[in-house]
Amino acid sequence: KSLIGCLKGMSDWVVNNFWDTEISGIAWDSRNVQPGDVFFALVGDNFDGHQFVQAAVDKGAAAVIGTMAGVTLDVPYVQVRGDDRLAMATFASAFYDHPSQKLIVIGVTGTDGKTTTTNLIYHILRTAGIPAGMISTVNAVVGDEILDTGFHVTTPESPDIQRYLAKMVEAGLTHAVLETTSHGLAQRRVAAVDYDLAVVTNITHEHLDYHHNYQGYLEAKGKLFEALSAGDIGSKGVEKLGVLNKDDQSYDYLHKITTEKQLSYSINKQADLWADQIEHSPAGVTFRVNGIGESFNIQSPLIGLYNVSNILAAIGATLGGLSIPVSAIQHACQTVEIIPGRMEIIDLGQDFLAIVDFAHTPNAIQQALLAARELTEGKIIAVFGSAGLRDVEKRKMMPQTAAGLADEMILTAEDPRTESLESILGDMAEGAKRGGGILGEDFWLEPDRGNAIRRAVNRAEAGDLVICFGKGHEQSMCFGTVEYPWDDRTALRAALAERLEIGGPDMPWLPTSDVPAEES
Repeated sequence: KSLIGCLKGMSDWVVNNFWDTEISGIAWDSRNVQPGDVFFALVGDNFDGHQFVQAAVDKGAAAVIGTMAGVTLDVPYVQVRGDDRLAMATFASAFYDHPSQKLIVIGVTGTDGKTTTTNLIYHILRTAGIPAGMISTVNAVVGDEILDTGFHVTTPESPDIQRYLAKMVEAGLTHAVLETTSHGLAQRRVAAVDYDLAVVTNITHEHLDYHHNYQGYLEAKGKLFEALSAGDIGSKGVEKLGVLNKDDQSYDYLHKITTEKQLSYSINKQADLWADQIEHSPAGVTFRVNGIGESFNIQSPLIGLYNVSNILAAIGATLGGLSIPVSAIQHACQTVEIIPGRMEIIDLGQDFLAIVDFAHTPNAIQQALLAARELTEGKIIAVFGSAGLRDVEKRKMMPQTAAGLADEMILTAEDPRTESLESILGDMAEGAKRGGGILGEDFWLEPDRGNAIRRAVNRAEAGDLVICFGKGHEQSMCFGTVEYPWDDRTALRAALAERLEIGGPDMPWLPTSDVPAEES
């Protein structure tokens, strides 16, 4: 593509050293530059990409775009004024021929339930015979191709998003479902995406290390709904729609800022779409949907009351926004596969339930434990940690919340990164005590996650439920700056196999694995 051709849609840029050139890709990390790429010298809180400009050129960058004035290079350099991430998003959209303008794009945001709701919407569309693609925090799906979006990824960077969307257009798809995180919105990764439908699951306590307070977090999420009015209204034959959760504290704010058509949903009766006759079992949920046309029944293998809300959100988008037939929605909800690491039951023949769930916020842990209580009359034994270099407040909030719902807790490592694991566990113990927990009686500290899962499994009796929170589908755990291979599902299978004395996977190794386990 022509460099100047991609710049035409951008505003407020000046040329320091310029002649037009052909570019073949976009890079924002100098280590990943390929010959022919344009390199964006982004400036962040802890880095300045301008320091790596010459390294990018040495690796073959055909041009450089940055915010610093007076840069002289042997390749074209373009200075942009203002938001460099917005510039990269706009440039990437142009480079890939504005793919979101050729797709009906459904954005899903929220604190908990985003991935599940994204997958539900995608599965409903595919069940209805609509050629759709999906970008989630787990992977990107384009036709039969599944693309890994990496370790610990939220919304991908803007060039990756535009590349995935372009692949969807090239594959002949007509719809795209995009899981949209607060970081993705605040960092302008989705700034050039033309959204048609926006869906929120809930907005609760999370990422306050980044957004500073709940209002900042709420406003970041709200950018998705503001984006509905930014695109070319009605050009795709679909009326813009915001789907809002009337049970959630975010509703009043989003309701006021959403200028397009709205549809609300609830597990009560005060919304456009609501559920009743809700029943739970280890096999899933059943309920009746009311509010749009005739009432109809839903049966799904997804577990928990919060998944009723997620299903309603998906129905709001597909039935209320896209007029998908009810029969297709019912079939999709019944046949949807369990989302990896989301209330995923691990069964090796033991006489108690064992579950892995991604819950890593106070609200998610509360909702998952409420769902677990519907599945057993025995003890609930919860295993979880709290990530380092992330929201500090929730370290105490999560065990304080869980102490009133779980019978026993084993607090352990979860991506401590460069923080002291001992300090993190100390904060968590304080929260557990605030919730009424007693160290050594109903909660324990076990730094090694493998041993924590072993302890939970070995304490379980017939009819109990062991649930491991926080990692879900993730495939690594970070100690220091190193990502070690880790999968909670593998670890839980290993612990169960050891207890049952049957063949199974080995317990994954972590840097804490060589520390002797505490006595049970």
